[in-house]
Amino acid sequence: MDYSNINFRRILFRLFPWMSTEFYRYLLRYLFSGILFGLFLLHALHQITLPFLDRMELVTYDTRVQLGMPGGVDPRIVIVDLDEKSLAEEGHWPWPRPRLATLVERLFDQYHVGIVGFDVVFAESDTSSGITTINSLATQQLKDNPKFQELLPNLRAELDYDQRFADAIRGRPVVLGYYFGDLPRTSGTLPEPVLDLKQLAGRRINSVLALGYGANIPLLQDAAAATGHFTPSTDADGITRRVPLLVEYGGHYYEALVLAIVRLLMESPNSGKPPIIPEFTKAGLEWLRIGSLRLPVDNLAQALIPYRGPRGSFPYVSATDVLNGRVDPAILQKAVVLIGTTAPGLMDLRATPVGAVYPGVEVHANMIAGIFDQQIRERPSYTLAADTLQIFLLGGIAVIVLPLISPIWATLVTLLLFITAIAWNFAAWNWGNLVLELAPVITLIFLIYALDMAFGYFLEARTKHQLTSLFGQYVPPELVNEMARNPSNFSLEGTSREMTVLFSDVRNFTTISEGLDPRSLSQLMNAYLTPMTQIIHQERGTIDKYIGDAIMAFWGAPLEDAEHARHSVHSALIMQQRVQEITESFRKIGWPEIHIGVGINTGVMRVGNMGSEFRMAYTVMGDAVNLASRLEGLTKQYGVTIIVGEETRGSLPDFAFRELDRVRVKGKKEPVVIYEPLGTLSDLTPNQSEELKAYRQALNYYRVQDWEHAAVAFYRLQEKFPEKRLYQLYLERIETFRTHSPGADWDGVFIFTSK
Repeated sequence: MDYSNINFRRILFRLFPWMSTEFYRYLLRYLFSGILFGLFLLHALHQITLPFLDRMELVTYDTRVQLGMPGGVDPRIVIVDLDEKSLAEEGHWPWPRPRLATLVERLFDQYHVGIVGFDVVFAESDTSSGITTINSLATQQLKDNPKFQELLPNLRAELDYDQRFADAIRGRPVVLGYYFGDLPRTSGTLPEPVLDLKQLAGRRINSVLALGYGANIPLLQDAAAATGHFTPSTDADGITRRVPLLVEYGGHYYEALVLAIVRLLMESPNSGKPPIIPEFTKAGLEWLRIGSLRLPVDNLAQALIPYRGPRGSFPYVSATDVLNGRVDPAILQKAVVLIGTTAPGLMDLRATPVGAVYPGVEVHANMIAGIFDQQIRERPSYTLAADTLQIFLLGGIAVIVLPLISPIWATLVTLLLFITAIAWNFAAWNWGNLVLELAPVITLIFLIYALDMAFGYFLEARTKHQLTSLFGQYVPPELVNEMARNPSNFSLEGTSREMTVLFSDVRNFTTISEGLDPRSLSQLMNAYLTPMTQIIHQERGTIDKYIGDAIMAFWGAPLEDAEHARHSVHSALIMQQRVQEITESFRKIGWPEIHIGVGINTGVMRVGNMGSEFRMAYTVMGDAVNLASRLEGLTKQYGVTIIVGEETRGSLPDFAFRELDRVRVKGKKEPVVIYEPLGTLSDLTPNQSEELKAYRQALNYYRVQDWEHAAVAFYRLQEKFPEKRLYQLYLERIETFRTHSPGADWDGVFIFTSK
C-alpha cells in the first residue's frame, strides 16, 4: 500500500480535535520555556553551574553595593597615607625605621590616637645605617682595637634601626601586617595562630589555604601588640569584594589585620583580647563571634566588604604632615589609624565595586567600620531555599502566563515580575542584611519573555510583511516597525486630522539645470535629495512626493504624532544646515551652489490613499496644504529660508519666531500671519534677542503707519544687518506708503497676487 499521499496530520487532528495548530504553537513555547526553567532551577539548587549567571550575579551585586552605600566620611578611622607628597618630602620607600618610629611616637604622644595598624610588612632588617659594616669591623679589622670596642655598644644602639622601631611600638597598641601566599616561600616570623584544629574538636573550617607567607622580622613581631594578615581576595573578574578573616597554614588559622585591630580595641585589663569563636550550622561555618560582635562569613571564612562609598570615605592625612606636625589634632585624637599607601608605585591599589582604582588600606577601613556597625552583609545557608523559591515562583509564573497573553500584557507582567524580584531582593538587602541571588531570576524572566516575543514575532511576521509592503514606500522603516506592533490600527482609507505639511524647493533650479549635463544633474539631485530625505525620516516624517527639485512631506500620518509641528520645524532647520554643508562639497567639485526655501503649515487636512483607479498615492490634501505651498514661495520675497504659518507657530511655545508679515496669499480670502523660526528660546543669543526686539518695535511703527519712526528703525536694522533682505523690503514699502497711503482703515495686511 502506498502511504505517501496520506496526510497524517489531518487524520491526527480529526481523531484529536483539540490538537490544533494553535496547540502546537503553545506546546513549543511551553517546551522551550520549561527547558530554560529547569536549567535555572538546577543552577539555583547548585546541581549544575551556569558560568554566565555567576558573572552576571557579580555585576548585580556591585550594583546593589553602589546603590546601598551610606556615603559620607567616617571620622572614626583615619588613614595616614604614604602618598606621593610624603615620598617627595621624606624620600623613596622603604623609609629608615627611625623615621617610622618617629611617626608612631608622634601619633601616640602628640596626636593621642587610639590604635595604629600597619598595612605594611617589615620582612627584612633595616641595614641602611651601616650597622652591618660596624659589626664586620668589630669582628675582623678592629677586633683588637680597645677604643673601638669601647665605643661599639653605643654605636650598635644608635645604628640598630630595627631596635629603635621595636622600642617605639612596644607597649603601644600597634598592629603589624603580613601576608600569605600560594607559593611555598616563607620569610619572617608568624604570630601565634588564633585557632587550630585541636580547638575545633574535630570540625574543620573551610578557608583560604596558604602555602607560604611573608611576615615581619622576629624583633618587630615580638614588639607588636598584635599582628594580622592582609592577604587579598579577588573574584574571577579581578574585583575585591571579600576579605578572608581566617587563613589556614600548617593546620593553624590566622586572623586578618582587621580582626587583630578589632580584638585589640576590645581588649580589657582583666580578660585580655576576646577570643574568636566559630559558629557552625549543618551547612558548615557561618559566623565568627568576637565578644558581642557577630561576623557572617562565606564557605571560605571570608566576609563581604561593606563599602561605605567611593574612594575618600575616610579621612586621609599625609604621613609627612604627621611627621612635621602639620595635622589638626582633632582629626586624629582617639582615632583608629591605618598606615598605608595610595602612591601608584607602591602597588597597593585594587579594583573594587566602587572604584577601578581603590586603595587597599581603605578596604581595611571599610571592613573595620562594618564590623563595629554590624553592617556586614551575610549569605547564610538558608538563602539557598530563598533563591530556589524565587526562581520557582516568579519563573513559574512567567513560564505559565506569558504564552497565554498579548504582547502588551506580557510586557506588563514581565515588568511586574522584574519589580517583584528586585523589590524582594532589595528588601532582604536593606532590612535583612541578606544577599540573595538576583541575576538568575531576572535573567530567567527576561529569557522567557524574549522567547515568547520571538515566537510571537515569527508567527506574526506575515501580517507585518503585508503592512511593510503597504506603507514602506511612504514612511521610514522606524515608523513601519512601530506600526507593525498594532497593524490593525492603520489603513490607507482617507481620514481628516490635524497634521503639519512641509514644502521645500531649490532656488533658481532652472538656471542650475541649464548649466549641467543630464548625468551631472542627476548626480547633483541624488546628492541633495538623499540627505534631505534622511533628515525627514529621522524626524518621523512621511515623504509625500518629489516634484522635480521640490520635496513634499508631512507629519502626523500614518502614525499619529502629537509633536508633528515640532518635528517638521526641526527638520527644516536641520535641512538648512545640511544644505550649507552640501554646498561646500559641491563647490569643491565645480557644481553650482544650491539654496532652498521651506514652507511649513499646520492644520486639519485630509490624508489617505487618493487618486484614480489607474494610479493611487498616499497623500494629504486641503486648504492647510495649499497654504504651506504658498509659504514656501514667499521665502524669496522676504529673503528668509523658512516660513511657517500661525498654527505651527502656536504649537511651539518654546521656539523663538520672527513675525515676518500679515499677508493675504493668492487663493485665500482671510489674511494669515507668517513667521520665520529662529530656533529654541534657550538657544537664542543676546545679539539675536536685541535684533528681534528692535525689529518688533520697527514693525509696530509700520503697523500704526508711523512711517518716520518705522523708516529710521528699519534703516538702522538694515545698516547693522545689510545681508538681510527683510529690512530692505520694509523700507521699500514705507517709501511707497509715504506717497500712496494705504488708508486709515488699513489692517497691516500685504496682498500677494501671484504664487
